[in-house]
Amino acid sequence: MTISGVSQRTSYIGSGILDLRSQLDTLTQQLASGKISNTYAGQGSGRSLAIALRAQITGIGAYSDTATNLNTRIGVTNLSLQQLVKIGSEVKGAAVSASSDLDDAGHTSGQKTALLDFTDSVDMLNAKSGDRYLFSGRATDTAPVASADEIMNGRGAQVAGLKQVIAERKIADLGVNQNGRVGSAVGAPATSVVLTEEDATPAPPQQAQPFGIKLTGVSTNITGATVTQPVDLPATVPPAPPATPVQKSMSVDLGATNPKPGDQVKFTFTMPDGTKEDIVMTASNTTPLAANSFLIGADTTATAANLNTALGTSMKNLANGPMVAASAMEAGENFFDQPPLRVGTTPLASATTLVAGTPDNTVIWYNGEQNTAANGPARGSAVAQIDTSITVQYGARADEPALRSQLQTVAVFAAVTTSATDPYANAQVTALNQRVANSLATVPGTTIENIQADFAGAQGSIKAATDRQVQTKAMAQTMLDSIEGINDDEVATKILALQTALQASYQTTSMLYQMSLVKFL
Repeated sequence: MTISGVSQRTSYIGSGILDLRSQLDTLTQQLASGKISNTYAGQGSGRSLAIALRAQITGIGAYSDTATNLNTRIGVTNLSLQQLVKIGSEVKGAAVSASSDLDDAGHTSGQKTALLDFTDSVDMLNAKSGDRYLFSGRATDTAPVASADEIMNGRGAQVAGLKQVIAERKIADLGVNQNGRVGSAVGAPATSVVLTEEDATPAPPQQAQPFGIKLTGVSTNITGATVTQPVDLPATVPPAPPATPVQKSMSVDLGATNPKPGDQVKFTFTMPDGTKEDIVMTASNTTPLAANSFLIGADTTATAANLNTALGTSMKNLANGPMVAASAMEAGENFFDQPPLRVGTTPLASATTLVAGTPDNTVIWYNGEQNTAANGPARGSAVAQIDTSITVQYGARADEPALRSQLQTVAVFAAVTTSATDPYANAQVTALNQRVANSLATVPGTTIENIQADFAGAQGSIKAATDRQVQTKAMAQTMLDSIEGINDDEVATKILALQTALQASYQTTSMLYQMSLVKFL
């Protein structure tokens, strides 16, 4: 008879103990970590779904970080835009209500307000979020707008700022005779008065020079009088171009019958900035004559001579008053153009062309990405993905029409200087105030508020996407927890059961190892 030892039998029990020990370690680890396994292999059939859910949650986290950054950038941008809207309203109010009183520097109280607001505007357009300039388009590492001092005063004697460009344009617009480059004279017949643009339009392509006052129209209610309207010269070469330069003119012929007191002749002119101004001359038989009146003479020849004299005075007032303000506004348009435009030749009073300025002779006010069709919409210069298939556009450029127009207007208002000893000072200031107020008036489709609306739309899209992602993340996390997570009570119960079984196994094994033949028998 063969008797087997206990070691062979207890090896099976030992393996069972090790298995129980392994299960206990696994359950203890699950209870500590809250996870069914530290590896995907231990997750069973749900491992593929768990991987997908975790990737989805990670992606939502990345979108959340993007949304946070975008909300910060858009928030800073909106603060700048809000301040710019406030500045526009403030300067417009100053232009409407400001007096014509000048300080020692030749500025009104409204202009001093505009100078402070211009500096603030430049700061707003140079706003940054982190290391990113917000109004430079794609050129996010470049400050979009030159400093306020450079824009106003230039750099040294060689690089002109806005003030110098305005001064040069004023000389060119006034012309040699300080009359806006328009002269009046008694014509032929002697009963007519003729106004002529002093600078002849050159032979083909007959492009009129850009300076001074332009003749636009004439009308009258004087019985028997006839008028001759100015003829618009073609912008392109006509089929049979004249071989000699052409001077543009318009006239009124009083005819054979003197006008009655109160009869009027209205002359309409176009200013350098494109606005229209009228001079209405009224016939009178009393002296002293009121402004813009002419004395009725013994016959129409004498009356025409009186009309010509009075008209010359009115033209002088127009050229040195409202036209100076219009010249400043147009100089601002030239300076803020890309590239800036300068009076082309010297002497300035007889110049007939505008030429492009360069960085070597003129301050370039904007240095960001150009707002051109080739570069696409300004908002499209910065795009971010906030969801799997959703992007938002939040770019901005300081040279967008609405931003440039306001900055330009505020800058011109602040830059113009008027001498208190100038007899035309009041007319200049009044005309400038009017033009500034009109320029800052609300124009549908071109306002800063429209830009704010674009950013509000972007923020709305971000919020909607973020709200969806919060809900989606919660559902994905719940499902992931059901795959990866454990039931603490269930695991604890299993651990207690395993501990009991393991303790019993240890006791049984101990007893078996203590077994001997004597005890067995």
